[in-house]
Amino acid sequence: MGGGASEYRKRLERAAEVRSYRGAGISSEEEAALDALDAKEREKRRKVSDSARAEYLVRDAMAQGKFDNLKYAGKPIPGLGESYDPDWWVKGLLQRENISGLGPPAILLRAEDAGLDDELDAQYTEQQVRDLLADFNRRVIDARRQLQGGPPVVTKTRDVEDQVERWRARRASRTPEVVEEPTPELPWWQRLWKGQG
Repeated sequence: MGGGASEYRKRLERAAEVRSYRGAGISSEEEAALDALDAKEREKRRKVSDSARAEYLVRDAMAQGKFDNLKYAGKPIPGLGESYDPDWWVKGLLQRENISGLGPPAILLRAEDAGLDDELDAQYTEQQVRDLLADFNRRVIDARRQLQGGPPVVTKTRDVEDQVERWRARRASRTPEVVEEPTPELPWWQRLWKGQG
């Protein structure tokens, strides 16, 4: 740090120390001197412009290393120089926080349609598969009516019976057939013991 900054810090520490002793046995003259000193310090601070104070704080933070290893140090800031987007902060929030489930129904349904087979495979019963498909088809039809507005819906409804058959086929291919192992031949002494019981 520069000499001026360390000297200023020392004066502040001394003033804080003296303030803590106020009322603890100092005379009224000393208290008046401290008040005068405080008034001088306040006057000095008042004369310093905001830009100079900000400059000092930035230099002090740089000297302490608070700006080291910042995320975009030496790199261009993303989104700078592009056309102005009034919803830039919402888009940034969605990207940073990885928030999903928000947007026009047409886009959400398209994304859900892409992962619907995996979601169906996670179900245990045929009724659960049928309920999931009925709910999906109902939401596609509602979105096609454009009650909410937004882009047109290009997602197709799913045929429930066809999807249930495909679900059964995928489920059957995943479950291995249980092969019964032949019972091993028991040794003679176990057969003898078993026959007596």
